[in-house]
Amino acid sequence: MYKLLIRPILFWFDPEEVHYFSFSFIKFICKIPFVPNIIKSIYEVKDSRLEREVFGLKFKNPVGLAAGFDKDAKCYKELSNFGFGFIEIGTLTPKPQDGNPKKRLFRLKKNNAIINRMGFNNGGVDAAVLRLKKNKGVLIGGNIGKNKLTPNEDAISDYLICFDTLFDYVDYFVVNVSSPNTPNLRELQEKKPLTELLTKLESRNSEHTTKKPILLKIAPDLTNDQLLDIIDIVNETKIAGVIATNTTISREGLQTENNPDVLGEIGGLSGKPLTKRSTEVIRFLSEKSNKAFPIIGVGGIHSDEDALEKLEAGASLVQLYTGFIYEGPKLVTEINKKILEKTL
Repeated sequence: MYKLLIRPILFWFDPEEVHYFSFSFIKFICKIPFVPNIIKSIYEVKDSRLEREVFGLKFKNPVGLAAGFDKDAKCYKELSNFGFGFIEIGTLTPKPQDGNPKKRLFRLKKNNAIINRMGFNNGGVDAAVLRLKKNKGVLIGGNIGKNKLTPNEDAISDYLICFDTLFDYVDYFVVNVSSPNTPNLRELQEKKPLTELLTKLESRNSEHTTKKPILLKIAPDLTNDQLLDIIDIVNETKIAGVIATNTTISREGLQTENNPDVLGEIGGLSGKPLTKRSTEVIRFLSEKSNKAFPIIGVGGIHSDEDALEKLEAGASLVQLYTGFIYEGPKLVTEINKKILEKTL
């Protein structure tokens, strides 16, 4: 129904406007009595065999919603009704910021992909906390970044502000230094600044009686040598794991679109063209580290087989974003059912 009726209508309109409309619609229908339970009955797969314990947290199933969809923690409760095992919010920054000028979100329909250059648009970490205080039972990841105007030499301060503010309201943290849409942010992926950033965050983490898992989200554009550096950094800083991968700046292998100009848009590419590369990164990290840390696999999951490939490559959990937009919420159900088939 989604791909035949709903998606063609939504895809007639501007993608960012559709995103905001979808949020409003989902929040509206979930206020109607019994509707949340009906949605759950359609999409949620309940089975103890789906449960996963990863970095000390218990996930009811291994399929999550990636960061960027619910940036400001406005719809995490309602989105969890579609069968997700966890929801990652953000990227959040200390101060509110508008992000990059519109138009900044583009569909590549023939490629089952999206290009975005949103630029960490969000209402700030304090506003998100007010909404997270109402959370009841949704496992939440907090994806944190720096404000655009904060120079890289002061970036640690921004990450610490977000970490401190969110600490009591999320279950795990994700350090985002891999978005291509904030100027010079990816420079923080270099070994020295990244080690310093993660060391400072883990030091702050250790000040709490119970620590929260800290994960690093990396780009798919890293070389093998850089990925080996990531393994060293994770082992040295003792963070909990890695999310592989963020969006790519590569345009390799894309099909020509009806609007060929869209292929030249600047920003991060997500969706089906990323499937193979993100799985390669997961497999490389898993094998070269001898499975030393958990990996959340994300990037180009558009089918249950895509998800299984990432799990078999070494991911402990997976996340959806573009696949959720193109395939609809049934994708969550299909992945969980396929995982159960494999456990029989």
